[in-house]
Amino acid sequence: MSDGDLGEMAGAKPATVGQRLRAAREAQGLSLPEVATRTRVTQRFLEAIENGRLEDLPSSTYAVGFAKAYARAVGMDQVVIGREIREEMNAPGAVQRQHHHVQEIADPARGPSRTVVIVALGLALAVLILALLWFATGVFRGGDSGSEAIGNAQVTAAVPAPTVVPTPAANGPVVLTAADDVWLRVYDAADKTLFIGTMKPGERFEVPANANDPKINVGRPDKLRITVGDRVIAPLGDGSRPLKDIGISATALAGRATGAAPSPTPSAGASTPVVSRAVPARAAGQRRSNALPPAFASPAADDAAAANRAATQGAAPAATATPAAQ
Repeated sequence: MSDGDLGEMAGAKPATVGQRLRAAREAQGLSLPEVATRTRVTQRFLEAIENGRLEDLPSSTYAVGFAKAYARAVGMDQVVIGREIREEMNAPGAVQRQHHHVQEIADPARGPSRTVVIVALGLALAVLILALLWFATGVFRGGDSGSEAIGNAQVTAAVPAPTVVPTPAANGPVVLTAADDVWLRVYDAADKTLFIGTMKPGERFEVPANANDPKINVGRPDKLRITVGDRVIAPLGDGSRPLKDIGISATALAGRATGAAPSPTPSAGASTPVVSRAVPARAAGQRRSNALPPAFASPAADDAAAANRAATQGAAPAATATPAAQ
């Protein structure tokens, strides 16, 4: 909208810049608060411009800025309005008064919007919080594991001590049960034989509870099922070789793992398994099944047996020398 059009609408050209700005505002159907919102200039300063009370403005510099913002809001030439408002303020007899408490001290069109100010304050607050966390706790430093420095104190993460699970105590009698034909000898610390012989499938022998450190020699340890009370002990060996001097007291077997060996099944036609009692050592030749297997014979015993056989059979006849040729 040109100044000529405003003059035609008003009937006569307004005498002041403020009157021309008011005419343009009213021609567009705008209220003064709406112009204040558009320009972000305090409404009382806009009223002072419209009413020609330029002495109520902070200074000529601010008055020019406010008038130019008003002109942009209503579509007028801000350069012309700025020049004319300055001429009015510098005219002879014009009264100017400086304000010490001014709400706007710059051109509001160049100032940041409220949204920009709020975003800037939020970012500043976030940076401040991150800085406090950085220097106070070291959360974002990737500090040493196990400890975090908080101020001047150091907190060390407590490491719980490992839990030791005790081995359950062995209770109940030690029972030896044959799963197949198996030769064994049970004896105590004084080398007193508690049992010797070949056990048939299903036969059982209960080690005397008062035996002093009982031990066992067994030809096929994988065919011997051992229980301590209601616990099944893992086999003493895999059967690849016979074993000697293996402790079978409840205390000695407590450290062995439990096994899942099935209960021995008697062969077809066999009678109900019987509980073998302690059997003293039998004389040699009384029972073939009680003979000491070669795997358990010591070298000294072999030498003594050879000497006994030589004494029984007598000395071998001396070799006859070949007569000399006649």
